[in-house]
Amino acid sequence: MSRSLKAHILLVLVTLVWGATFVLIKNAVERDATPLLFNFVRMTLAALTLAVIFYREIARIGRQSFVAGAVTGIFLWLGYEFQTTGLRLTSASKSAFITGLSVVLVPLFMVIGWGRKVSAWTCFGVISALLGLFLLTVPAGESGIGNWTSVNRGDLLTLACAVSFGLQIIFLGQATEKNSFAQLGFMQIATAAVLMGITVPIAEQAHIYWSSRVIWGILITGLLGTAAAFTIQAWAQQFISPTHTGLIFSLEPVFAWITSYIVLGERLGMRAGAGALLILGGVLVSELLGRDSVPSAVAEEPEQQNPPVTAGGTVSRAKARQ
Repeated sequence: MSRSLKAHILLVLVTLVWGATFVLIKNAVERDATPLLFNFVRMTLAALTLAVIFYREIARIGRQSFVAGAVTGIFLWLGYEFQTTGLRLTSASKSAFITGLSVVLVPLFMVIGWGRKVSAWTCFGVISALLGLFLLTVPAGESGIGNWTSVNRGDLLTLACAVSFGLQIIFLGQATEKNSFAQLGFMQIATAAVLMGITVPIAEQAHIYWSSRVIWGILITGLLGTAAAFTIQAWAQQFISPTHTGLIFSLEPVFAWITSYIVLGERLGMRAGAGALLILGGVLVSELLGRDSVPSAVAEEPEQQNPPVTAGGTVSRAKARQ
């Protein structure tokens, strides 16, 4: 088996883990743990794991890597907090699809904030995803157009999560041009863990019951969904272009919906299902056809211009995901 094929298979498995963790997290935070405390525990576990594995590179962190990692860590922290809190109030499948909007929000933010130009295909993908978001989150109502009064607060929190992850992708992409992947990956996770620890006693009445679902949820999301997944991604992207990597990661909401259907029996319905397909279609169009216009923060570069990828990896768009 070639290394390229192994890389493709491993990235698909990583995406499957990320998609499936929406159900794990929902089960944990609905019954046995408050969302911010759950986030703090799993993120701390991931940071400690990376610190043990990559202690030599982490010991050499300079001021530039420290600051860049801390900035991206702030957006990572916001994304996780919005996502997990919103997941208590909306379905796992809807949360996954709305979170997936971060991929198409990146070029939109670059146009607004950095004056970058995007292709017609990227614009088409953004419009398709936004229309899909409307169909997915806003029921038809009596008029058949939309009943805005029934929009779930969890949907809005998850949309804020997508915005945060989109900004995290941009700032991380810019930071990786001049800093170590391993150092940035650790710093942003450690920053997110510290901020989560600070906000837990302020923002919620924290409690956790160490049930099997909470323990498994923390272990899987902390070790597999964060520490291991980012390391695998770093290795795999030595043999897979960023375009193909982004395309594989766009399968995350599909895996989340399949898992939600099997485990929780969640069904989207015709209108919401059409919206989910439009979001997924928008993500695929933007990644596959609009890639040439994506800003440098997430753009594909010629292989010889890419900096060496270390085993430390980097926390990119997905994961922020899980």
